[in-house]
Amino acid sequence: MPIVVNLDVMLARRKMRSRELAERVGITEQNISLLKSGKVRGVRFDTLAAICQALDCQPGDLLEYQPDAEHGPA
Repeated sequence: MPIVVNLDVMLARRKMRSRELAERVGITEQNISLLKSGKVRGVRFDTLAAICQALDCQPGDLLEYQPDAEHGPA
């Protein structure tokens, strides 16, 4: 998938653990883990907004388009 999720980077920058983010956003730690790994097909805008509010960031800080990412490492 050419969309890369940089949630782990933002968590590290904010010195926040997945558990704390999950509690603030109101979703499970497992769902945070799935988001971090990029193993989700979609994310609700309200969830994305809650994550951005909790991390004080923009959606573009969390999501990145990399056309070559679809093919994986060479």
